[in-house]
Amino acid sequence: MVNKPIYLAASLLAILSVIVIGASGNVSVFAQSDKVQASIVPGASTLTDTAYSPNPIEAAVGQTVVWTNDDSAFHTVTSGTVGAANVGKDFDSGLAGPTALTSKGKTFEHKFDMTGEYPYYCILHPGMVGTVIVK
Repeated sequence: MVNKPIYLAASLLAILSVIVIGASGNVSVFAQSDKVQASIVPGASTLTDTAYSPNPIEAAVGQTVVWTNDDSAFHTVTSGTVGAANVGKDFDSGLAGPTALTSKGKTFEHKFDMTGEYPYYCILHPGMVGTVIVK
């Protein structure tokens, strides 16, 4: 049988430890995920700045954004803006290969190592536009 005063003291000590650790700010109780989820929404081909959700995507330096094609059409996630010289230089899911978003459920991911704003769009449906903001 557990001695009631000892049990109460141990419980109180545990509760106070959690409060002190939380208040100190030195220990994160909830770790930040290393991945941010984004969707290419159903019917995206006919949409513009709502084709990717969320838009803008907010990420921290070092986080990876994972885009999932939730549409039945083939799409891309290509950095830059239509006609710019730097199209696809930062990231590009491509039109072929394992990262191509050829069908519903396929994913593409990119890790962001620098702060900034990264515009992107779909090469096949240039009206589909989004932005990743990395802080």
